[in-house]
Amino acid sequence: MEFALLGQAAAMFVATNVDDVLMLTVFFGRANGRRSAVLRVVAGQYLGFIAIVAVSVVGAMGASLLPDTVVPYLGLLPVALGVRAGWLAWQSCRDGATIADRDDSVGVLHVAAVTFANGGDNIGVYVPVFAVVGVGRMVGYVAVFLVGVAIWCVVGSYLARRPAIATVLSRWGHIIVPVILIGIGLRILIEGGAFGL
Repeated sequence: MEFALLGQAAAMFVATNVDDVLMLTVFFGRANGRRSAVLRVVAGQYLGFIAIVAVSVVGAMGASLLPDTVVPYLGLLPVALGVRAGWLAWQSCRDGATIADRDDSVGVLHVAAVTFANGGDNIGVYVPVFAVVGVGRMVGYVAVFLVGVAIWCVVGSYLARRPAIATVLSRWGHIIVPVILIGIGLRILIEGGAFGL
């Protein structure tokens, strides 16, 4: 793989996935070091990102899987997940259960859904690039992206294990998760002009 392609793909990945590091840090913090929960976060991140890439590849090949007018409405998914996470946190506190006892926010499908819903900007960037680079270079881009996801998971896990960050996440994670999810959803809706916003 040529260095120019490697650099372009890496730069494109970083530019379109900066916000995923924060979300992964929160998810890994909620996993609280439990191996099964950590593996679910990684699997969910890959599943969601592969869905983004698949939609982008199909879009680049000329099929309109997601019309441009639909992409902003993907923001409704993280808003709904954020409301659900807030509701579960409120129920846990009301019932006297500890937030750490709840593993709902680190399910594979939950992480995948958030990753995919937050990928509207990725799709918007990847489709036109994939459409002009050709199949061989597209495969190179996708390979770099998949390595990038692994690096993002390592960074998110590392940040979640820092004592100061871990303390904040353990104390406030039940509030941070819903706020971030709803914030991501609102950003997607507003930036995409959904509902005339």
